Amino acid sequence: MEESKRQKQVAALLNEELSDIFRRLGLNVIHNGMISISSVKVTPDLLEVRVYLSFFQIEDTQAMLKKVIDRSWEIKRELAARVGKQLRRMPELQFF
Repeated sequence: MEESKRQKQVAALLNEELSDIFRRLGLNVIHNGMISISSVKVTPDLLEVRVYLSFFQIEDTQAMLKKVIDRSWEIKRELAARVGKQLRRMPELQFF
């Protein structure tokens, strides 16, 4: 199914803001490796966001993914402060 224009707009906005949040929280460079956001997909109801991460020179990617998931409340709080005026409800974040 084709993504709507609004889904693409929200995904682009969240991708940009999440990249900045990762940079500010220091999550983009960990243990001599890098984490970057490869893509962001938004469901049609805009209530769920799937964030796909890319790991570079990180041996244990599952442990690093768990660290990101453990800090997801902090990421979501920061994201809500940034895009709260542009979205009615803050979507749930899922990291892959």
